[in-house]
Amino acid sequence: MSLFKGRFFSAAVAVGATMALTMASITPAEAQRQTLRFATSNVGSYGYAVGNVLSETLQRELGRGYAVVVQPYPSTSGAMRSVMDGDGEFAYTADVGMRSLYDGDRPYDNYNPRRGRLVHTLYVYPMETFMLVADGRKGEFNSYKDFDGKPGYYTPAGFMNWLNMRRVFAALGYEFNHVEIDNTTVADAYEAGTIDGSAGYTTAGVSLPTYWREAELRANLAAVNPSDEEMERLRSAGLNPVRVDPSKAFSQDLGTDTIWAVPIYFAYNVRADMDAGLVEQVLDILYANVDKLVEGDAGFGPLAADFVGTQAAGVAANPDIPAHPGLAAFLRKHGQWNDAWTVAQ
Repeated sequence: MSLFKGRFFSAAVAVGATMALTMASITPAEAQRQTLRFATSNVGSYGYAVGNVLSETLQRELGRGYAVVVQPYPSTSGAMRSVMDGDGEFAYTADVGMRSLYDGDRPYDNYNPRRGRLVHTLYVYPMETFMLVADGRKGEFNSYKDFDGKPGYYTPAGFMNWLNMRRVFAALGYEFNHVEIDNTTVADAYEAGTIDGSAGYTTAGVSLPTYWREAELRANLAAVNPSDEEMERLRSAGLNPVRVDPSKAFSQDLGTDTIWAVPIYFAYNVRADMDAGLVEQVLDILYANVDKLVEGDAGFGPLAADFVGTQAAGVAANPDIPAHPGLAAFLRKHGQWNDAWTVAQ
């Protein structure tokens, strides 16, 4: 045997022995571990932070039979596509993102998922979108009707809150006239009269985005609420306004004790082919441990206040989109399933 062949044979034996020892050290339970991948938004985003809290809770409660991991993606649509193509189990999304998916709007036009579309599964926290004006003009705006066709900045075009305000205007039958400006120039646009109003938003009713935190330091603002008749029209469209206490998010008085905002329900949804028993188990675990979720991130506060109702609200926002059988079973168990909704096949 040549020196080269002898070394190759010895190395192969050593590698084989190492692999045999490694395989022998893996217990049958570990070998059969099921991986649950949370495809989320980019590192540093709020969706990524939420995904980590959820995954840690599920890993602790599901035990050694599961490996729960977080996989960040550059965009929410990228996370959604990865799961629909089979490269993950839970996809970070929102009710407005689900609407775009099922309507075939960009970035989902001409998209055919390799494994299947997402369905309603797990809704975890809200963002709340509302209208603001310069305080000096608050007398001109008494309802959303006063924004009909008027130039407004509704957050960056294509973003979730922009999509939310677009569906609000569509539900009310008003013209949506968006003016695209840089986030940092909102206060200047108010002063220059470039916009008549702008959409503001909070996360879980308490946290303002950075650019609104800066804008309120430079401009005096007032909140504008929908009229009672507009509130009813929004509810009829499945867009149920919620109360936001402005004192918890803003450092100034907005001229009202209550802002009525239309929520976006952010979610970690799955494909219909995930086991229904496992999905129901995941919901049961998170429902039982919702206080621990709040300890991990205060943004889970609204979920803790009404876990079951949050799931139902997520479905109600898009009632034509199917709900996962596991979610349907969970909602039936808690008396909040609507027989008009569809269970995914």
